[in-house]
Amino acid sequence: MKLIILTTLLTLSALYAPQPLLPVLAREFGVSRDAVALLTTIAFIPLSVAPLLYGYLLQSVSARRMLRCSLLLLGLSEFFFAAADVFPLLLGLRLLQGLLVPAILTALMTYVSQRSTAGTVQRSMAVYIAATILGGFLGRLCSGGLATLFGWRSSFIVLGISLLLCAWLLGRLRDVSEVQLAKPHPRLLWQVLRQGWFLRTYLAVFCLFLVFAAVMNYLPFRLTEISSEASELRIGLMYSGYLMGVVTALTAVRIINRCGGAIFAMLIGFSGYLVAIGGLLGSSVAGLFADMFLFCGTMFLVHATASGWLNRSAGSHKGVVNGLYIAFYYGGGVVGSSLPGPVYSRFGWEGVVYGLAAVAALGLGLVFSCRGAQTRGLPELAADPDRS
Repeated sequence: MKLIILTTLLTLSALYAPQPLLPVLAREFGVSRDAVALLTTIAFIPLSVAPLLYGYLLQSVSARRMLRCSLLLLGLSEFFFAAADVFPLLLGLRLLQGLLVPAILTALMTYVSQRSTAGTVQRSMAVYIAATILGGFLGRLCSGGLATLFGWRSSFIVLGISLLLCAWLLGRLRDVSEVQLAKPHPRLLWQVLRQGWFLRTYLAVFCLFLVFAAVMNYLPFRLTEISSEASELRIGLMYSGYLMGVVTALTAVRIINRCGGAIFAMLIGFSGYLVAIGGLLGSSVAGLFADMFLFCGTMFLVHATASGWLNRSAGSHKGVVNGLYIAFYYGGGVVGSSLPGPVYSRFGWEGVVYGLAAVAALGLGLVFSCRGAQTRGLPELAADPDRS
């Protein structure tokens, strides 16, 4: 499990390392705020599509093989990113990384769920989610710190070395090829999505990450507006709220039990999320710093709870169910990392916050509509769509 956690940390670090550097990259390459934000958006686009294909592929090939190959290529791409001298090359490399990251994440989620029993899958997924949270935080913090001390290119050189080392270490990982999964079937997607509570949960997760991606992507620009001392390191430190996300993810099982079920835990999480979104209207750096703890904590409570809840009824189709989950999750990220740009330019930060509050309220309503599924219990997906 230690190697799984290390791989997760580095993968999420690679995905989010450019985020606190967006203002400095905009200056370095002479591009606009909306253009540099595409460094996040273009990585999320394949993340929202490729996981579904990788979910099918994992039912035919070794998860360990996919992990090692993808991690090797991801590490090499970081060196090219550090050496890039034109902005279009950065975009192309981020697109490549966006294709590699879902291969790693889907393989990781499937590996964790396959190695867990029905009684431990919720806790195992919570640990995995906690690792993704910590990886997102460390990636932003370390890239900001290294950029402040040694320049922005150093961040990606260090990350590339770490990824290559991890790819080598994964050779020690025990494979799960002995687990027999169902073969891909064209009707399997329909079998999953026709379960109303599955689809509504996926859509709620879409809304959840749309809001989160928007705030994470445009927060650096908001900070440079309200503070002249917003260095890359200080921007990276603003993501410290991620640490609260680690706490809520690791205690998600306990919270679910105390709340009376996964749905009620997600309702509490979304409600707190809305409160935190309102706090983003403040213009104090200290206030925003504190608000990020509530914002991240509630977001990752919903994230950790939803992923474990869906896996409990995935049956033999965990690869596809997890692929769909990641697709909806990062599909929200595509919209959230790009759409607020024009809104920000026309209506300011307040307009962005009000719009995000409306999206979060929609997500809350979708979760509320799933209460009946929790009351009736979750049916397991059939092993063969032709026999369902």
